[in-house]
Formats: sequence, C-alpha cells, structure tokens
Amino acid sequence: MNANVTTPEVIQPNEETTTAEEKIFYATQWQLMWLKFKKHRVAMAAGIIIIFMYLVAIFAPFVAPYDPDTRHRNAALVPPTKIRFIDENGFSFRPFIHPIKQEVDFTTFQRIYVEDTSRRLPIRFFVRGEEYKLFGITTNIHLFGVDEGAIFLFGTDRLGRDMFTRIIYGSRISMSIGLVGVFLSLVLGLIFGGISGYYGGIVDGIIQRVIEVLRSFPTIPLWMALSAALPPDWSPVKVYLGITVILSLIGWTSLGRQVRGLVLSIKNEDFVVAARLAGTSEPKIILTHLIPSFMSHIIASITLSIPNMILSETSLSFLGIGLRPPVISWGTLLQQAQNVHSIVMAPWLLIPGLFVIIFVLVFNFLGDGLRDAADPYGQ
Repeated sequence: MNANVTTPEVIQPNEETTTAEEKIFYATQWQLMWLKFKKHRVAMAAGIIIIFMYLVAIFAPFVAPYDPDTRHRNAALVPPTKIRFIDENGFSFRPFIHPIKQEVDFTTFQRIYVEDTSRRLPIRFFVRGEEYKLFGITTNIHLFGVDEGAIFLFGTDRLGRDMFTRIIYGSRISMSIGLVGVFLSLVLGLIFGGISGYYGGIVDGIIQRVIEVLRSFPTIPLWMALSAALPPDWSPVKVYLGITVILSLIGWTSLGRQVRGLVLSIKNEDFVVAARLAGTSEPKIILTHLIPSFMSHIIASITLSIPNMILSETSLSFLGIGLRPPVISWGTLLQQAQNVHSIVMAPWLLIPGLFVIIFVLVFNFLGDGLRDAADPYGQ
C-alpha cells in the first residue's frame, strides 16, 4: 500500500454562508430588492442625505436662527459670516464669529462690512430667540445662535433677511412640491396608462393621441399659459396647489407610457389569464394583478421624476410665472440673482441654486440605485 496516498480533506459547510444563501433563497421580491439596494453605497448615502434634508425642512423653525421675514437693520447684503476656531488671540474649542461693522468704501462709495476682530461672539446651541410654532407647540428655542448681534451663515438679501433661514424654509415648498406633484402624476399615469395598455383598440388610440398632444406643446409657453390662468388674488397656499396640479398635468405623460408598455408586456401572462377566467373584474385585474407586478419599476421611475418636478417649479418661480412672494421657495429666492450686478456684488444670492443642484443629484443617485435594485436577478 502506498504510504503517500492522502485522505481527501472534508470541507465543512460554513454556517454563515449557508444562512446567507438560505435568506436569499427564501427572500421575497422586496427583500431581494433591499439586499441589492444595500450594496449600492452611493444610493444608500444619497438616501441618508435626502432623509436628513427632509428632517431639516420639517424642523425648519428650530434649525433656522430667525424668522424668514425678520429684517435686520443696517445689514442689507451682508456676506456670509465666517465661523472661526482660531484668530490672532489664539485657539478656541467653541466656534465663534467676529461681529461686523458697516463702513463706506470711498473709492466706490458703496457700503462694505468688515469684522471687528477685537471681539469674539461664541456660537451657542439650543439658544432662545424669536418665538415660533412647531407641531402646535409655541417655543423660542433654536438650534444655534449668538448672545448678541447676529449670525448669517449664508449672508443676507437686499432687505437684510437671513439667507440661511429663508433657504431652510424654502426647502419646505421646493422639496414637497416634487413629492406632491409626482404622487398626482403617478395616479394619472397608472390610471390612464393601465387602461390604455389593458384595453387597447380605440381607447388606447385616444389616450395615446392625448399624450402626444400634451407632449407636443413647447414646455415654457404651456407653463406660462396655465400659470396665467391662476387668479392673481389667490392665497399662497392655493397658488402652491395650482402649480402642483399644473406640473402634474404635464408630467404624467411619460409615466403613463411606461405603464402602458409594461401592461402590454404582461397582460397575456398565465396569472392574468387565470384571473380573467376566474371571473375577476377588469379594474380589479389591473389594480391587484398587473400594477403590483411592476410596482418596483414604477418606484424607481417616480424617484427619477421628482428632480424634474423640482427643477420645473424652480424654473417657473425664477421666471416669475410660478410661485410668487411672499411664498418662499428656492425658485423665488433665485429671483434676486437675475441680473449681473447682483451676482457680482452678492454672489451668495446664488446659494439656493446650489441646494437645487445637490437635491437633484442625490435623488438621481437614489433613483439609479432603486432602478438597479428593481431587477434583483440582474447583474
């Protein structure tokens, strides 16, 4: 017998690997989507940023140091305040700012603001300031502030109003109009797209021709015409709802065609035919069998549609045909930066545009992750 013959090593199954494989094997469609979505790190980070931005918008009165309409005397077009930890007097663990004082540049005869480096104003958290109501509770506690003077993280506008405060409050309108508008577009797209794809024939032809007519109009002139139809004496809330409906009437067509295509591809599948033979009503087949089968793809699509809604509102308000002051949104705030003089003298007035860019980008990253996760069996 050959002594060099070795017994093959028996590899014991890894319990952790087996458990993970079992979880994937028994996972539902939504669980598989979540497992794949977690691997998309950029999308996960984008989702965390989006949640943080919405939380800031919800608690805007607490996060913002002032009321959005508070005017600070002798503080018009003040540049952003510099937050410091060190100056000529040494290092400080607590962040601080230097108070500003107004002077006149005798070369250009314009007002300028310079720091008084001889004084430090420490930044404190959970300070008391102007009263506000949050969820029906009246309080005056703000996230941060200074004991005297004022702090302007993003500078002030022409009327001396804090830009940071107004941007935080403006996020409520700009970020919610995307959700409300996409929800209405989703309802219209599912209804008309589902009916068009399921019934076909004359019904399909009529709905598709309506979609083609709506998509053939130039976007900005159509917005202008619909916005001009809003009564000028409407309250800001009514104008907000009107703009949302207008954006939804225009934005549902793309989603409607996607739903139509998905319905056409699966309406003759066995489970749909079985439901039809069982006597299930056609509206119930559409709502309980067809739409749930491709809802993951719809979720990914509407996530990518939200940035378009936000850009549409911003464009309308920037052009003066959307939301109008005193309503605060990122679009209305950008109206102050419509001329070269404002951009040159006060470039911080463009900061609301930076928030639009960030929000659109993170939603696009989230949408990319959801789109990949919608096909958990793909590579």
